[in-house]
Amino acid sequence: MARSLRTEAIVLRSIRYGEADRILHMYTPGYGRLAAIAKGVRRARSRFGARLEPFFHINAMLHEGRGDLHTVTGVDTIAAHAGLREHAATLDAAARACDAVARLFETPDPHPEVFRLLANELTLLDSGAEHARAATGLAFRLKLLLAAGIVPQLASCAGCGAAEGRPARAQCAACSGNRVESGPDQRQELAFRQAGDFAVNGARCGGKRGGGR
Repeated sequence: MARSLRTEAIVLRSIRYGEADRILHMYTPGYGRLAAIAKGVRRARSRFGARLEPFFHINAMLHEGRGDLHTVTGVDTIAAHAGLREHAATLDAAARACDAVARLFETPDPHPEVFRLLANELTLLDSGAEHARAATGLAFRLKLLLAAGIVPQLASCAGCGAAEGRPARAQCAACSGNRVESGPDQRQELAFRQAGDFAVNGARCGGKRGGGR
């Protein structure tokens, strides 16, 4: 039976549909990833069309139909994150963060910790362009992997995948030109590279599932 639900949500993606509608992909703390149609929101007199752009943190009222597509019936803005739209770097970083969540968490299974991670990342990017660093984005993806129960494998070469029996090295001797690369910085580099490969490309990154999931 159809029902209504109210939930916090972050708009991951907004797609034009028909003459005046939009299809939204949203991430929520209690319902995971949801798809919804917002009817008539592209019309000039729409009550909440401007609140359904990507990266908006909202309170949404949704009507649950028979299929997977909900209908948006009401929206209140929690955070518009207007600041991150002022710089190309923060806009790109926010898009990558939302894309990583969309790729890794495609189901309606609840992951409130993932929602909090994404909300915090968008708030950080909104506070200034200096936070749109590659290392910050890759660290965010690594946290997503851990939330998904995927543990990056740090004992193999980031270049060829070979295990030398010497963990904490980002690359084997052959790939690094016989240069010794070991230590915390190299472990972090390898984790970042694996996180980026998995979250951006949606491919396996040489990691393994953690226990308990």
